[in-house]
Amino acid sequence: MSEPGYFADNSMARRVMSKRAVGLTYGQRALVIGAVHPLLYVGTAENTEHRMTPYTRLALTGKLFEAVFLGTKDEADRALAFTAKKHAKVAGALPEDAGAHHPAGTGYSAFDPHLMYMTMAFAFDSAEVMHDLLVRPLTDGEREGLYQDYVRWAELFGMPRAAAPGSYRLFRTSFDAYLASDELFLTDEARLVGSYLAGQRVPYPQRRPLRQVASAFFLLVQGSLPPRIRAMYEMRWGLPEQLAYRALARGVRTAHIAPPLVPPVLRGTLAGPSAPVYRLVSKREHELLGTGRPSMPGVDPRNWAARNSA
Repeated sequence: MSEPGYFADNSMARRVMSKRAVGLTYGQRALVIGAVHPLLYVGTAENTEHRMTPYTRLALTGKLFEAVFLGTKDEADRALAFTAKKHAKVAGALPEDAGAHHPAGTGYSAFDPHLMYMTMAFAFDSAEVMHDLLVRPLTDGEREGLYQDYVRWAELFGMPRAAAPGSYRLFRTSFDAYLASDELFLTDEARLVGSYLAGQRVPYPQRRPLRQVASAFFLLVQGSLPPRIRAMYEMRWGLPEQLAYRALARGVRTAHIAPPLVPPVLRGTLAGPSAPVYRLVSKREHELLGTGRPSMPGVDPRNWAARNSA
């Protein structure tokens, strides 16, 4: 028997987050949507060591999150302690206006209960959406169970229980209202980085078959976004993209619903941690920076560094 973690083997958290199709897409989607929250985005960007390498940040975040969801208590506690140490330094104020609701000077802190909740909200929403899309639709009871597991997960990172709605139904009502509100705002940097993470801007030349695999993930992430979010990023999305997205999602879903149809060599890829896959992408990011080339199109590393050290 494996060592116990904070979540039981039959918990909704483990059942959903162990699906690699979810693990490889929900993080990107959460970061792309989360970037419309200026306090979350700026607070992270101003205090990260990976500002020029978003996929490295994604890989690290995925490793920490999966340690808590899927690891033993010892592994989870190490991840939680590491995160708490990093969050102790995250506090500041917006350097410029970021929409009517977030004027320059608005303060942020990693320990703000509402910001901790919003971090959880973007992650939970994306995990739910990607499981429905790529594995199978959850039942009402499963949604409630997954939501409560995510609340527990956020509590482990320090969020007060009272910061989150008490039920999935209340969460969905309030979160959907937020996504429809005038609070959403993309800073110039958030738009650039979000476009990069969503594949709207090709990160860097890929070799086959990695290029095709990356393009498939980007299509799934873009297609899963609410239309309003795609519009904010000015993503190209028409009938050809929609048809390709639906066909690809249907194919991934079929692989989970009917495993015998999947070649034996690929069946083991349907489940397991996703952080190792992201490490391959982050390695390429650092290789590019080492040669002085930008990992993100349109960004000169020297200008970026100069601007952010000013």
